[in-house]
Amino acid sequence: MKLMFWTGFWVFLIDQITKYYVVHWLGLINEADGRIEVWPPFLEFRMAWNRGVNFGLFADYDMRWVLIGVAFAITGGVIWWLNRIGGTKWVYISGGFLIGGAMGNVIDRFFYGAVADFLNMSCCGINNPYAFNVADISIFIGAIGLAFLADDKKKAA
Repeated sequence: MKLMFWTGFWVFLIDQITKYYVVHWLGLINEADGRIEVWPPFLEFRMAWNRGVNFGLFADYDMRWVLIGVAFAITGGVIWWLNRIGGTKWVYISGGFLIGGAMGNVIDRFFYGAVADFLNMSCCGINNPYAFNVADISIFIGAIGLAFLADDKKKAA
């Protein structure tokens, strides 16, 4: 369980540092069009405040506190589940990724009322209109890891 908490801590910290750096230090929030080209055409910082869930779904509704509650419920559920079933180090790392990412987005919703998304990747003539952040990547990695690795302990027995 310690590995899960430490992984979550570092994911959370990296997420918050990158958001602070891009939004406040680089001033992306103040850019005229909210964009900074990093590695054209593959990567740019594109400011997007996501008030909804994935891809901005339900952004027209005030779901801030509901989504904070859902993130805490999922975090509690993952901790309870992994405490109950155990797992390999990779299962605990996956849980940490998911928890750290979820808590990173909770902090954004609490302080800003929305999640600060800023990473945008496009390529080969395809213009991706969506932005994401380190927390989103971590939640995805954690969920995939838990989905595919959670029964590794049973296989090894």
